[in-house]
Amino acid sequence: MNKLLFLALGAACGTAWAQTPATNPMPDGSRDMYVGLGVQSAPRWDGTGSRKVSALPVLQVQWSNGLFISGMSAGMHLTDSPTFEYGPLVAVQPGRDETGTGQTVDGASSWGTTLIGPVPDPIDKRHMVATRLEGMDKIGARLQGGVFANYYLTPQWRLTSSVLYGAGNDHDGARLDLGVQRLAFELGSQHRVSVSAGVSIVDRNYNQTYFGVSREEASRSRFSYYEAGGGLQEAHVGVRWNWALSPSWMLTSNLQAKGLLGNAAKSPLVERSTNLTVSTAFAYRF
Repeated sequence: MNKLLFLALGAACGTAWAQTPATNPMPDGSRDMYVGLGVQSAPRWDGTGSRKVSALPVLQVQWSNGLFISGMSAGMHLTDSPTFEYGPLVAVQPGRDETGTGQTVDGASSWGTTLIGPVPDPIDKRHMVATRLEGMDKIGARLQGGVFANYYLTPQWRLTSSVLYGAGNDHDGARLDLGVQRLAFELGSQHRVSVSAGVSIVDRNYNQTYFGVSREEASRSRFSYYEAGGGLQEAHVGVRWNWALSPSWMLTSNLQAKGLLGNAAKSPLVERSTNLTVSTAFAYRF
């Protein structure tokens, strides 16, 4: 149960990578479910210096047959091995318009107040344009499909991996996520902390969709033409703190640091290559 508790609601933010809950042996026909609501502060899109504060819904469900829903991803454990997990995985990749990334994956929906920093009075419209993606094509939200595989080095440490295909307007972007997680360690009777780190590798189609600038986009936007090749896209580290307020209620807080790499970091859309996402939410276990 501790494995599920500290991977539950463990959603990465922004364009997040799909995270799978650990196998949770349960009686046949049973399920564990967590729902909650909180707040998140995140970059408006990958690589921007402007931020937004958004409502953060949280959802995680796991059934005894191995099926699970984790935020905006879902899959199925095909083994009950204590050391190796694998199975199919589907996830929704959030869209992006001129205001930034829309609904995020893994349990966070981005809506609400947008923060772009102090604006002179009277409002300088040129300053506001600089925090938008005006002239760039809108990218629709996409359903991706793939697989995940995790290997436990010890009961507390596991190597994680997932590959998903179908991102971008042409449904042809592929992404591979590799990581390591320390599931949880205790800080007193009510507090648990988990840590994670990883890298993401994408193909050219994926990188061009989210970090490239076509000639048509360059002609109508403030960004210069840019072709983004595939390869390492980002590295990320995260710390999650869960505070058990009662047997049913939990306060879950998350800090994620992301650094863009390679062709993504060189994109004209990128104002800063490193950024932080912070969130906190109350969750209730049914």
